[in-house]
Amino acid sequence: MSAAVWFITGASSGFGRSMTELVLKEGGIVVATLRQPDVLAELKAQYPTDKLLVLKLDVTKPQEIIDGFAKAEKAFGRIDVVFNNAGYGMLAEVEGTPEDKARVMFDVNFWGATNVSREAVRFFREVNKPTGGRLLNVSSVAGIKTVPALGYYTATKHGDRYFFRGAYSVLIVVAALEGVTETLASELDPEWNIKITLVEFGGFETKGRDNMVQVPAHAAYLKPSLVSAATRSYLLNTSVRIGGDAVKAIAKVYDLAQLENPPLRLPLGKDTVAGFREKLAKIVADVDRYESWSEGLTADN
Repeated sequence: MSAAVWFITGASSGFGRSMTELVLKEGGIVVATLRQPDVLAELKAQYPTDKLLVLKLDVTKPQEIIDGFAKAEKAFGRIDVVFNNAGYGMLAEVEGTPEDKARVMFDVNFWGATNVSREAVRFFREVNKPTGGRLLNVSSVAGIKTVPALGYYTATKHGDRYFFRGAYSVLIVVAALEGVTETLASELDPEWNIKITLVEFGGFETKGRDNMVQVPAHAAYLKPSLVSAATRSYLLNTSVRIGGDAVKAIAKVYDLAQLENPPLRLPLGKDTVAGFREKLAKIVADVDRYESWSEGLTADN
């Protein structure tokens, strides 16, 4: 079987960079996309163009996404796996988050990732037919649980590839990318042979702290006893190393791409597993406690 072709967004650092390096090491082919291609100059010098294609791509620009997939098709004829990873975080209380900053982050974390997902599905169906393909959308335990002071970041889709995912509880549970990804997966025709997985990362040490937008704390949330204040203190303490080994985590995601029947969600990290179990237990408890409230609500015929 010929080497798999991976299309990776956010390849400049973090999980995107780690996945790029791992796929190349394993003999695969990578289309590495990022806003500043020069960041990968050293890696580009190590591999020939038939192994590594570096493209400038800003996921907030839909035409650049379309063009990126077109260039990948021209170079390699197909894409086997899309690792949809581009994004960033923002440290800010919901009440203190400027709307313009929140909208910009939504453009990247939600609309950017969603438009990549849409183009990936189209490509897998129309270009790869009948082979299909694998779409791996980077998510987080923060898409299931919430984290005070990371509310809008959580709302965008989950959590991205950042070290702060997973350890705390969050304010806004509705994770936009989670919802659209699950819906998209349910809409696919099985004959297209397209498999989609949400990779739910827990806390792993990457360069997310460097990329995180920091908004000054809202005046009403300065009390040290508030959980949001504790979150700020924890995340801004640069002397603290967070969570697990990102390289080992990426190796698991690489293995995931080889599975014939991958799961819709892959919780990755003990904190993610614990977070999922806690969330599910709370949901079941609420359902059991208030199930009787739904009795007798059927409309009379």
